[in-house]
Amino acid sequence: MRPHDLALLRTPGAPTVSPDGRIAVVAVARPDVEGDAYRSQLWAVPTDASAPARPLTSGHRDSAPVFSPDGRWLAYLGAEPGGRPQVWLLPTAGGAPRRLTDHHLGAGAPVWSPDSRRLAYTVRVPEHGRYGTVEGVGPEAEPPRLITTLQYRQDDVGFLTDRRSQVFVLDLPEDFADDSAPLPPARQVTTGDADCADVTWRPDGAELAFVSARHPRADRDLVRDVYAVRPDGTGLRRVTASRGDCAVPAYDPTGRLIYVTAVPDLGPDGLDFVARQAVPCRVDADGGVLVPLLDPELEHRGDETPATVLVDGAVLVGLQRRGAVELVRVPLDGAAPEALVDGPFTVRSFAAAGGVVVAVVAHDRSAGELIAITSGRRRLLTAFGRRLGETGRVHRVRERTATAPDGYPVHGWVTVPPGPGPHPVLLTIHGGPFTQYGWSLFDETQVYVSAGYAVVQCNPRGSSGYGAAHGRAIRGGWGELDAADVLAFLDAALEESELDADRVGIMGGSYGGYLTTLLISRTPRFAAAISERAFLDPVSFVGSSDIGWAFPDQYLGTDPARVAAQSAMASAGAITTPTLVIHSEEDWRCPVEQGARLYVELKRRGVPSELLLFPGEGHELSRSGRPRHRLARFEHILRWWARWLPSAQNPGPAAELVEGPPVPGTGEDDAGTTAAEPDAQPLTVRATRVDSR
Repeated sequence: MRPHDLALLRTPGAPTVSPDGRIAVVAVARPDVEGDAYRSQLWAVPTDASAPARPLTSGHRDSAPVFSPDGRWLAYLGAEPGGRPQVWLLPTAGGAPRRLTDHHLGAGAPVWSPDSRRLAYTVRVPEHGRYGTVEGVGPEAEPPRLITTLQYRQDDVGFLTDRRSQVFVLDLPEDFADDSAPLPPARQVTTGDADCADVTWRPDGAELAFVSARHPRADRDLVRDVYAVRPDGTGLRRVTASRGDCAVPAYDPTGRLIYVTAVPDLGPDGLDFVARQAVPCRVDADGGVLVPLLDPELEHRGDETPATVLVDGAVLVGLQRRGAVELVRVPLDGAAPEALVDGPFTVRSFAAAGGVVVAVVAHDRSAGELIAITSGRRRLLTAFGRRLGETGRVHRVRERTATAPDGYPVHGWVTVPPGPGPHPVLLTIHGGPFTQYGWSLFDETQVYVSAGYAVVQCNPRGSSGYGAAHGRAIRGGWGELDAADVLAFLDAALEESELDADRVGIMGGSYGGYLTTLLISRTPRFAAAISERAFLDPVSFVGSSDIGWAFPDQYLGTDPARVAAQSAMASAGAITTPTLVIHSEEDWRCPVEQGARLYVELKRRGVPSELLLFPGEGHELSRSGRPRHRLARFEHILRWWARWLPSAQNPGPAAELVEGPPVPGTGEDDAGTTAAEPDAQPLTVRATRVDSR
């Protein structure tokens, strides 16, 4: 996979299935590099595989489709170029779609009422005078914000307190044949200074359930509860009484029980989130405590389905298992769970209706394909990954396990380029830390392997997918067991003759950037490094990150000496490895000051280093940033590796160095700054070197 192959990526979203089970509809997104935007259309997919998938809409960015219970309508979100997503309605019998909403900041995914006559969704409601609600008043002219809370902003969203997310209900027009008839106005159902999410209907249509944080300590903990309210906005009540973090509630067919995905217990202060695993839970609809259906010490939901799916007396859930996400049927009567999809796959999302379960399943050669499951039979329905696969530049991963110094097994993967070795090696470290590498097409790995590098990646202690104890093992000891696991896996992989043990680079983002930075402060073994959007200094992180008020205390502790021992920035003075620092200017998860300080520390000491800054991007640049920025990012990464770790497919001239004292461990005679890049590289940040001369 080459950087420009980003344009060939096809990623299906969450599917919906018609009530009779005959048709699935799914939004398929793709990066439009030329237009520097994402495009997404709805596709219709027969579940019996009797015909190939076909495009259903031609909008700029259509998503979140959902069939009405009576099968007559398909509601979805549609966004025009430069516009916000709004709710649209498409008759399934044929006809043109019609836009139903015009919310200033856009609408959330629609949810049908049981009678197919109403839609519920959430909307961010802007404070008057902000976000363009007054013509001619731009962001620079808005009044100042008075902040009085800890939780007041969120990466990739922005400020929260002046645009809370509220529940809305929309009655459908009586006469769809008359396009000139005005649409009924949507009703705002909830109010207050708290975000609402994950709205759903009770089977009789007389009540809505949603998730919110409205308790007295809501600003100082991570607890989110299920609430219920009538569609006219009256009767608001709290359903769950726990210290958990709830999401995606769904009523059972009787309306007497609610099933929800939740972390059942966040501890006495509501902040103990470290490796707390989310599982399906049950609660009485009249109110009560959460009852887990699976053991949260062992299981953790890992799919992206924006709902809790109940079907035939069971809840469907995707569970993380050693790099995979398996689709599991969990009977509501307590019987043993049953795996519907297991093995080396990642089940991203699913839906069920009419006796058919449709799942989006990814693997190491596709970002996702639809399969249909009926009576134990599985049918492959789509081939969205075919165009990328036909390039011949998609490579298979190889699973392996290594042993850490204390005997602990470390699970991971090695992906090797075709052709004779030994190949230079890139050790990549995932973020989180409570996430996992796994069985899915990962554009990063594919691009680096196609550029001639063997990619080594593992799930050290601290990762998800191996149980809560595995995830909590690094609490209060970042850079200890996790660092040992990563290096042990690397050393085991380097025993393979195809890998060049003398030419190894290291890179990672977020927590992976942290561990990358920490490791190069301890050893000169790496030819070069890339530290991206990294969490580096826990002290400044507390006051600058959107999660800083809680994250470092829970993971690293509060003892100043212990915190300093785990700080990557505190040991950055020992780094001699050439390092590219990548950061986004609007990253509020790991703020740009973290990367900028690392870059200046290295530059002041003459360590070869560069700072690559992306304007207008947040923490999710590498996954959902502007397509041209994602392409530029790959080009700069390959340029960096061509300079310090060239491969047969990614050759580069030797680094041009200026005079300076030798720096041990870099493999170079001098340790000055690298030559300035040509003007054709507008994202390269240049700085004047200041030294004793």
